Amino acid sequence: MDRIALVWPVAAARPALTEVAASGAVELDLPYEPGDGPEELDRAADAAVVHGPVAALVGWSPTQQLPELRKALEPHGASAVPLRRPRGVQPPTQLTGEERRRPRLSRLLVDTYTTVPYADLDPARIAAVAYVVMFGMMFGDAGQGALLVIAGLLVRFLPVPWLERYRRTWLFITGAGAAAVFFGFLYGEFFGPTHVLPVLWLEPLEEPIPLIVAALVLGAVLLAGSYALGSINRVREGGWAYALYARSGLAGALLFAAIGLVAWGLLAGSPVILVAAGAVALAALVLIFIGLFVESGGGATGGLQATVELVDTVVQLASNLVSFTRLAAFGLTHAALMMVVWQATTAIWEPGWRIIPAILMFVLGNVLTFALEGLVAGIQALRLEYYELFSRVFTEEGRRFRPWTPELGQAASSLPAAERHLP
Repeated sequence: MDRIALVWPVAAARPALTEVAASGAVELDLPYEPGDGPEELDRAADAAVVHGPVAALVGWSPTQQLPELRKALEPHGASAVPLRRPRGVQPPTQLTGEERRRPRLSRLLVDTYTTVPYADLDPARIAAVAYVVMFGMMFGDAGQGALLVIAGLLVRFLPVPWLERYRRTWLFITGAGAAAVFFGFLYGEFFGPTHVLPVLWLEPLEEPIPLIVAALVLGAVLLAGSYALGSINRVREGGWAYALYARSGLAGALLFAAIGLVAWGLLAGSPVILVAAGAVALAALVLIFIGLFVESGGGATGGLQATVELVDTVVQLASNLVSFTRLAAFGLTHAALMMVVWQATTAIWEPGWRIIPAILMFVLGNVLTFALEGLVAGIQALRLEYYELFSRVFTEEGRRFRPWTPELGQAASSLPAAERHLP
């Protein structure tokens, strides 16, 4: 994305601006909210800076669209001149036309939280994978997961008009169902503890502690990934110095690594590892304090504020890690509800007419558990994604590229759509 100046002869304002509007390649910095209709040309021309016979406006344009824009402007004696990017100003983030019209669900997962800043990495696909894994751990049932897979495939391939608006969700639904099937095999759950499948790993209700430990390990892996992405983004946003002292950058990653070393040292019973963990933690805390002290403006008040925020950083990191125990907690809840359904079914089941209420109990119990636990697991996975992970990946909000394209009431040739520009 380039910062540009659009320059045209005053006498050629309307044809030059018509080409700009038709191109869809420029976001103009206008002193008013852009409108629509042919009169918008005159408003933009009046807002331009005029110097003698020449007028100009500044804005943003995708780098790959500039050659075509210059070619379109050339017959009118106009041009698009690249400028130096203003310091401290983030360019807008551009989406392709297809992403704007029908954004993928993984794209919506990120965009609901924030617009990815221009300088940042886009974690949409990684976020989608993390989401379905967390969902699967909480919704671990091979039978109910298979229903989700079937639902996703029906949404994708069933030729029903009213399903068309949901087509883009099919892969997300199918992925969540596949993750639930995977964990269902690990738990030996198939529409509850029906013993249709063998337990490949553990039974949640019989071994809750290993399940909680596994949830913490998964949470630690996801947090490590968020710190890695956050560190890269801090470097891209403000350079290595900024990343070194940022709580969501290298300093924060170092503190998180220190917690990992403590856990390793305790499990291994190694004083050497524990001492190394203490040294790493101390270095991380010093770096974070320096960064907070500088941000607060220094002085006694700044020192006090930095100290409070430093303590809050440590407490928040610990609470973020503990939050991932909900992956085990809701997995246990799902298993417990299905256990109740299965026990009620087997208690009613007897040869004869009581087969019918037993089947109804089994079906209705699965329907209610599927609906309730599916909703809960979906919400909790989203909560972990946003509060524990994205809060480290992003520290500021970007803004979308808004091309100046007023409807002029005439056919206008458009330039080829640019790909999404996220460096």
